[in-house]
Amino acid sequence: MKNSIKLRAILLLGFVLIAGSFGYGQSYFDNWPTGTSPKEVGKRLGDNFVKRGFEYETGKRPFVIYTEVCAGYGALNVAKEIGDKDLTSGLVKKFERFLTPGAKFINPAEHVDYHVIGIVPLEIFIQTKDKRYLDFGRGFADRQWEKTTSDGITAEARYWIDDMYMITAVQVQAYRATGDKKYLERAARTEVAYLDKLQQPNGLFFHAPDSQFYWGRGNGWEAAGMSELLSSLPKNHPLRPRIMKGYLTMMASLLKYQGDDGLWKQLLDKSESWAETSGTGMFTFAMVTGVKKGWLAKKTYGPAARKAWLGLVKHIDADANVMDVCEGTNKGPSVEYYMERKRLTGDLHGQAAALWSAMALLR
Repeated sequence: MKNSIKLRAILLLGFVLIAGSFGYGQSYFDNWPTGTSPKEVGKRLGDNFVKRGFEYETGKRPFVIYTEVCAGYGALNVAKEIGDKDLTSGLVKKFERFLTPGAKFINPAEHVDYHVIGIVPLEIFIQTKDKRYLDFGRGFADRQWEKTTSDGITAEARYWIDDMYMITAVQVQAYRATGDKKYLERAARTEVAYLDKLQQPNGLFFHAPDSQFYWGRGNGWEAAGMSELLSSLPKNHPLRPRIMKGYLTMMASLLKYQGDDGLWKQLLDKSESWAETSGTGMFTFAMVTGVKKGWLAKKTYGPAARKAWLGLVKHIDADANVMDVCEGTNKGPSVEYYMERKRLTGDLHGQAAALWSAMALLR
């Protein structure tokens, strides 16, 4: 009799475990249709990036640009998660030139777009423990705080939502590489200042105080930046509740604006706007991270994040170039300005965002 009860208990436990994996509380992030798994797509995107030359090599611009490091950061993380040592080696080699005279191709300007470059050498240090990359990457984070405002945040703050990835990412990466909490303090104080100034009651963000439009990728930068910060900010940090409130309010609003195809629009609140992939990729990264970290209700946000990934993958061509990416965009004066932006294929804003989505799903 006792053996029979024990057997039933074991069978019941097995059923519960199986149900937890495939039914009740399902992760939503496995059993992908053929050709859509994050491992396969992430590998394709990583290979696409590592083969590219830098834009300064083609004469398009004189310096490395932020999109190149954002994509590199995503590719390094994808390579780590799938255990692809050849891809990791290729990526490290791609960026190694900047430890040598190639550093002349890094813009010395005091600007968020150029200091975010530090995220890649810091990630290389985290993965390889090569101290050259630590010293190089930390320099970007420290220089960003050489000049501060009266409230203690970097003077580079423009109060454009784009900043809240550019500033947050490099400061959080410096913390991850060094363990020095001053970097988290910088990021957290700056994030709260931006939340207070730019987030609206509906949870979305204006592009800037004088550009009151809900631009998709701009909101994506903010969503990704908050996700990176919350992933490292201690649970007992005094500013965490404020930042988490901003994140959760934003995620709830994004649910309302997601299209049936899984994507979000160029202007989030304009149904007539076109579906845009870089913002979609950033929102996917933020939602997947939130579900996996337990910040978001799995049954509510898991299906939305899965739908977003599957929708995004449909906009990646046979050469692993992401389609329907909004071109580089300053703060705009009108709805028409955003609606008329070019839709590009293979632009690194989109490549980076898709790589971040893949890395979040692979973690």
